[in-house]
Amino acid sequence: MREDRAAMATLNTEPNIADADAFYEALIEMHRDLTPEQSAAANAALILLLANQVGDLEVLRQAMAKARATVAAD
Repeated sequence: MREDRAAMATLNTEPNIADADAFYEALIEMHRDLTPEQSAAANAALILLLANQVGDLEVLRQAMAKARATVAAD
């Protein structure tokens, strides 16, 4: 069943966070009082935790491509 789901999985780019403002505040708070290096490490850890939660390599590849495109276009 997981293979069927993976074959049909696509990245959701529509707003999907019930309280986006609260999420943003929590994200900012996560970085409070961290050095730039610690902040980058915290971001990396968060990315890996969320990637594990998603668990679908195709969706993760779509997300990585989309994220890269947002900065590569600059």
